[in-house]
Amino acid sequence: MLRSLGINELIGGLKVEEFDYFHFAIYINEMRRVGVGGPMSSLSTGMAYGMPPIISYGSKEIQERFLPELIRGQKRICIAITEPDAGSDVANLNTTAVKSDCGRFYIVNDEKKWITNGVWSHYATMAVRTGGPRAKGLSLLVVPLLEQQGMTMRRMKTTGGTASGTTFIDLEDVKVPVGNLIGKEGEGMKMITRNFNHERLGIVIRVTRTARVALSAAFAYVLKREALGQTLMDQAVVRNRLARCGGELEALSAWVDQLVDQMSRISRSEADRELGGLMALVKATAGNVLDECSRCAVLLFGGNGYTTTGQGELVEKIYCEIPAARIPGGSEDVMFDLAV
Repeated sequence: MLRSLGINELIGGLKVEEFDYFHFAIYINEMRRVGVGGPMSSLSTGMAYGMPPIISYGSKEIQERFLPELIRGQKRICIAITEPDAGSDVANLNTTAVKSDCGRFYIVNDEKKWITNGVWSHYATMAVRTGGPRAKGLSLLVVPLLEQQGMTMRRMKTTGGTASGTTFIDLEDVKVPVGNLIGKEGEGMKMITRNFNHERLGIVIRVTRTARVALSAAFAYVLKREALGQTLMDQAVVRNRLARCGGELEALSAWVDQLVDQMSRISRSEADRELGGLMALVKATAGNVLDECSRCAVLLFGGNGYTTTGQGELVEKIYCEIPAARIPGGSEDVMFDLAV
């Protein structure tokens, strides 16, 4: 698809066919050096998770209709799965898509919640129920979001990631052309779960980098902050706190590098079969490590770490974003259980 659009190289002269998960990891790491999640989420989250189902499962017609404008950046897309009453339990979602009497449209009803980039997107790759209960009744549709009768969107206020455009979507008898179905009816769960490894690895990479930013900020601060006639770094209790968090962070970082290497070496089908449990476990673990590192940073900054401006404003912002690391992509308890 990229070559058909005249895109043969990426930034830096990298040939498109040579891009792998190591480049994916480098990209996310560099984007997250800023420490907070809003900028990266606002730019790429919806595209990163909304396009893959079209690329992997969409017909040639649907690919040619949507992908060129998305890849060129002329249009934006998001992924819309989560609902008020269905998060990690994807198979239990309630949004229905019933064919119209004329057979030309799906009539979509219900609500989607916590949809990243929704208010800025032209389309949503949306999970809907076209059949019976649980997983076998799920399908994916490309749903136009703008100027749609029956479509209401509003931006939600969140504790962290405030630049992410988190969105509540209400759908009341929204008409979607049947040609916007991705793949076949009833295959939605397969497409959603196939995207999980990619999504969770991306989350883990950014969370690991964020933990490093927080701990690095704390390290720099205690080297210059003085108390009781010496720097904080001269106090054994401070060094001990940093060492314990540093040990957890370095172990997580090595684990992430190992998974990136595995994802680059094996086929997509092998990764789906062999790495799902490990990816769930590392995703849950990463959230805990970020919690430890950011909490350590806030405590070492003292009052500055509890203030939204000044020397500690970065670690304060990172601390507010811990839930955004531990909840999206599968809640922590569900991830631990899946790993077992």
